[in-house]
Amino acid sequence: MSSVWQYLTLGLDRETFGIDIAYVHEILDHREVSALPQAPDFLIGMIDVRGQSYPVIDLRTKLGLPRVPVTPATRIILLNIPMGKRAMRVGFVADRVFEVTELDGGELEEAPEVGGRWHSGYIAGIGRKGDAFVVVFDLPALMAGEESALLAPARAA
Repeated sequence: MSSVWQYLTLGLDRETFGIDIAYVHEILDHREVSALPQAPDFLIGMIDVRGQSYPVIDLRTKLGLPRVPVTPATRIILLNIPMGKRAMRVGFVADRVFEVTELDGGELEEAPEVGGRWHSGYIAGIGRKGDAFVVVFDLPALMAGEESALLAPARAA
């Protein structure tokens, strides 16, 4: 028996990605981010949202894509990602956000291991929405190893 899950779909370059809606806290229009000295390339800075600090990650850079200028469609997706015994607050910059959509969890295909464009270790699966493919992130895997880089600025903020 398959189960249907809801995903926030977003665009990076020409690809469509999905994030389990359970991790999504809020979607913001792009705003100025406070830069952090000596931060990793993908960590563009911090924002404050109603008294909560969020490190902001350029998802394009994290995935090995070139940075692009901000457009009116650029969004910051605020997430709470379970990492062990605690949740990591983080913001992802996406080129655009499409919609919340349903994908059948039982029909997600495994990521191919044949040297594709995306590292299969952080992909939970690949779903279909009409004729399009949706690459579904495994967010804890995507953020594994980044916790120390993201927590240090959060403590300082």
